[in-house]
Amino acid sequence: MIRRLFPHPVLSIALVAVWLLLLNSVTLGGFVLAIIVGTVVPLLTAPFWPNRPQLRFGWPMIDYLAIVLWDVLIANFGVARLILFRRSEDLHSAWLTVPLDLRTPEAITMLAGTISLTPGTLSSDLAGDGRSLLVHALDAPDREAEVRRIKHRYERRLMRIFP
Repeated sequence: MIRRLFPHPVLSIALVAVWLLLLNSVTLGGFVLAIIVGTVVPLLTAPFWPNRPQLRFGWPMIDYLAIVLWDVLIANFGVARLILFRRSEDLHSAWLTVPLDLRTPEAITMLAGTISLTPGTLSSDLAGDGRSLLVHALDAPDREAEVRRIKHRYERRLMRIFP
């Protein structure tokens, strides 16, 4: 019964949280409306998700979120330093092709979103076969090292979350 009412429990929780954040206040009416949205939207979209991704919650997800938050924080300071103190002629911007070991669309989307959230890098395109991701880096003097960093810090962790 619970599984039929909440076919995507993580989506339901995320929708409630986002709704309350958009309201910018917690009221009884806002909370009730958030619960309704968090219940109805997953019910209406469930037929479009026949094969839900299997996720591993717990330490792998906490580890991934901690690394991403840390990298976003540090990258903000790094990009600010680049903009304020380095001449544009000294930047080594580059297009990187990141070969992917991830195969599920959800995991690839998570990786692309993480790369784009981190200041200084932007996911630009996914190869038609889904085996590589095109990324633009603001400053990447060593392209291979940057690709290894993306694969080691993000993709490896995502492979533990999306088995």
